[in-house]
Amino acid sequence: MKKYAVIVAGGSGSRMNAAVPKQFMLLGGKPVLYHTLKAFLDAYIDMQIVLVLPKDHINQGKEIVENNFFGANIEITTGGNTRFHSVKNGLGLVDNQSVVFVHDAVRCMVTPALIRKCYDAVIEHGSAVPVINTKDSIRLIKNAENIAIDRNLVKLVQTPQVFFARDLIAAFNMEYRDDFTDEASVTEAFGIKIHLIEGEENNIKITHPVDLLLAAHLISNR
Repeated sequence: MKKYAVIVAGGSGSRMNAAVPKQFMLLGGKPVLYHTLKAFLDAYIDMQIVLVLPKDHINQGKEIVENNFFGANIEITTGGNTRFHSVKNGLGLVDNQSVVFVHDAVRCMVTPALIRKCYDAVIEHGSAVPVINTKDSIRLIKNAENIAIDRNLVKLVQTPQVFFARDLIAAFNMEYRDDFTDEASVTEAFGIKIHLIEGEENNIKITHPVDLLLAAHLISNR
């Protein structure tokens, strides 16, 4: 099937205390965004990418694409006020008869192997959401009380989250809700069963300065 990756890069970099959004910060001499795009293009030669960027940083995104991926099938569109609206904007450029990967641009350590694993899972099960186990103890705070929870029942959710385009587009035609934190929460509310697959420990999200240091270490050891 046709394959689209909607890469969402709407972060402002506020938690990084940086002058530029974290997707444009350098990692191994290249922008964080470069590593993310390369992983998807390496996974499948027919991958088509829709890059969703903040309006004020469209030109930076174009420069990265032109300097590193000239000739690749990459389209750029602007993000919205929330992740939901940014993804919805990106889906406007997607063929209805395809498989869609939605991925955080700052999960730059994603591997082509995980991307292909997600594709195989969505073809078989209709959805694919990578998760990993938590190593920490978990407590639930409810009604001013806190309760210990079996950590084996808790999973940490990653991206890419992958669906058939017809399902994802239909789900994103629903009205926005505050509890729509990722594509799985949207599609589940629409009635689509979520199939979990094993993610990757190194598929980290660059959120804080320490994450960039860890990613740099991982890049240097690849």
